[in-house]
Amino acid sequence: MSAIKTLLGVVCFGHLTSAVLYSSPAEFAPKDYDYIIVGVYDPNDSGLGGTAGSVVASRLTEIPDVSVLVLEAGISHEGVINSQIPLFCTTLTPNTPYDWNYTTTPQAGYNNRSVPYARGRMLGGSSSVNYQVFMRGSADDWNRYAAVSEDDGWNWNNMQQYIARNERVTPPADNHNTTGEFIPSHHGFSNGSAISISLPGRSTPIDDRVLQTLQEQSDEFPFNPDMGGGDVLGIGWMIASIGHGQRSSAATGFLEPALPRDTLDVVINSHVTKLVQTGTEDGVPSFHCVEFAEAAGAETKRVCASEEIILSAGSIGTPVLLQVSGIGNRDELTSLGIETIVHNPSVGKNLTDHPLLAGVWTTKGNDTLDSMFRDASLLDSYVTEWTDNRTGPLVSPIANHLGWLRLANNASIFETVEDPASGPNSSHWEIIISNFWAVPGIPMPAEGNFVTITTALISPTSRGELKLVSSDPFEPPLINPNFLSTDFDIFALKEAIKAIKRFMSGSAWEDYIDAPYGDFANANTDDEIEAFVRNSAASIYHPLSTAAMSPRGAGWGVVDPDLKVKGVEGLRIVDASVIPYMPNAPTQGPVYLISERGADLIIADLDDSIELC
Repeated sequence: MSAIKTLLGVVCFGHLTSAVLYSSPAEFAPKDYDYIIVGVYDPNDSGLGGTAGSVVASRLTEIPDVSVLVLEAGISHEGVINSQIPLFCTTLTPNTPYDWNYTTTPQAGYNNRSVPYARGRMLGGSSSVNYQVFMRGSADDWNRYAAVSEDDGWNWNNMQQYIARNERVTPPADNHNTTGEFIPSHHGFSNGSAISISLPGRSTPIDDRVLQTLQEQSDEFPFNPDMGGGDVLGIGWMIASIGHGQRSSAATGFLEPALPRDTLDVVINSHVTKLVQTGTEDGVPSFHCVEFAEAAGAETKRVCASEEIILSAGSIGTPVLLQVSGIGNRDELTSLGIETIVHNPSVGKNLTDHPLLAGVWTTKGNDTLDSMFRDASLLDSYVTEWTDNRTGPLVSPIANHLGWLRLANNASIFETVEDPASGPNSSHWEIIISNFWAVPGIPMPAEGNFVTITTALISPTSRGELKLVSSDPFEPPLINPNFLSTDFDIFALKEAIKAIKRFMSGSAWEDYIDAPYGDFANANTDDEIEAFVRNSAASIYHPLSTAAMSPRGAGWGVVDPDLKVKGVEGLRIVDASVIPYMPNAPTQGPVYLISERGADLIIADLDDSIELC
């Protein structure tokens, strides 16, 4: 490895390790590589040096003599304590130095409001800034991906091998007995590079109340002992990407262990500005080089890969880079002065996301975490406790329980709309139950104590798009998720609000909660609930499908089932943009699995003697 590399101390599970990477393009002298992994704007759930890129880089460099360059648009995660302390996840986005700080276009379904669209901006991508909820989706989800792509390799049964390889169950920070809180056979206990996961490391005053409600209202809110087995329906204990009281990310679990390998180079603060056509192969354009720069107006450098360019820039960055490089809708590219190399109208289309909405109740006492966030001295003492021994209130994420729920089979919406869920064991909405003010993007009130139930629409039918505004790769695109643009989506989210009100009406809460808070208190009739939804909903920051997977030879979609870009040679996409439908999960878990199989597909092409999984 080059002597001009910067030696960085990277915090990993409480000890200092040596990690080497270029801190800027100015330090980097280009040379040839076998593979280049590219990230641009959006390391969320998939970014380069983020979730997918870190995994692919790690797996490829496990093979001797395979050289890999990772170009990371974000910054280092080193020394960012808010990214390491699990409960501080709410401080990382939006509108921070660790976020690309995008907003959507005005959303008609949100009464023409624009909402923040956070994207992680550091090594580890979204896995370094997200809320750490760790799930993989339902069996129905993966079987649908297999059916849509006409590739059984994506089905639930085949993906089990990647679950075993990708995750490592660790004891919770308080070392409590976890019997009955999860099913070990549903999880991986990998000894290699993996993401660490655990159950909550602290109890909260509402845990027993949640469990009591599940007993009293079991028909509507059943207990699920583990959502990792393919059937996600019900409410259960949250499993999070946390190991030994500290966030576990793609940076700590995959990239750091790979950095000492002399076949891996990483350059941060590097924005790839163009995919460069280098010729033709088998009668189609081939791409084996990229151009990149630290910022607009800075020196542009070019670097090439003998095997493949792997795009892991996420559901925003990947289609932007394809389009500025001439792969997209010919009419749209021509209007911006971009020469079309491959006409593909699917690039940047079909954007889908989980709409998010929070219901908040005030409590009768002060037995919540809100007081801690208002008392600087108390919070400092908890930070000291965490720093010293990784224990205390800060070791767990925003909640200890979450759930995945469905509309009734006889819901009136199904008289006119086909059920969009991926199957009978999959949900229409999610709930997360927090013992404090947990409304993303909205500061905590100066007074009061709260319980929050966050809801997210899991099976949205609305589809949007992202569009370039110019040929400048540094100019943010127009992001239009088209939230709540269908009858099903608004119906389902209204029913979710009604459901959480029923959940909190149980006897377990009588002596604990006082009343609904704010505009939520006035959301009672159908019209009032719809007004509350449209005035208050936001995004959970899970964009997908802007470079969706489709069958080989299909006239729609952006990648084939092996994740190779249609109509070209030398390009493959491994990130959230290829997932064709929203999963029953926050997207980090599914993207980890996409990246594990993606790495195997790449390796299988490298060596035909390797059996294709």
